[in-house]
Amino acid sequence: MSAKPAPSLRIGEVARRTGLPVKTIRYYCDEGLLQPSARSGSGYRLFDEENLAELTIIRSLRAMDVSIPELARILEVRRAGVCNCSVLKDSITAKMESINLRIDELAAMKDELARLLGSWQDCGGLKPDR
Repeated sequence: MSAKPAPSLRIGEVARRTGLPVKTIRYYCDEGLLQPSARSGSGYRLFDEENLAELTIIRSLRAMDVSIPELARILEVRRAGVCNCSVLKDSITAKMESINLRIDELAAMKDELARLLGSWQDCGGLKPDR
C-alpha cells in the first residue's frame, strides 16, 4: 500500500489551478467547507489533490446556488465515505424545482409587461431633448 503524498500546494497554486480567487478559497476554509491537508512550518495552508477535487465539487454546487449549510452536509457525508448520491440528487432536484418556480414567476411578469405595453397609449407629451 502506498503512502498518501504529502500536501504541497499553497493557496496561490490552488487558486491558479482552480480559477478561484484566493479570498474565496480562504472563505471556504473559514466556513469549514474545505479543510487544508496540513500547515507548513510557517503556517501556510497546504492542500493536496483531494482538496482540488473537493473544490471542483464546491464550485459546481455553488454554481447551482446550493447553500453553504447544504454544501457542508454533502461534503461531510462524502468525507465519511458514505455514498451521497441521494443527497446530491435531492439537492439537484430541489434546485430544479426552485428554477422552475422562478421561470414561472418570470413568465408571468413578462406576460404582465407585454399586456401593459400592448395597452399603452401615447400621452402626447413633449419628447425629451437628446
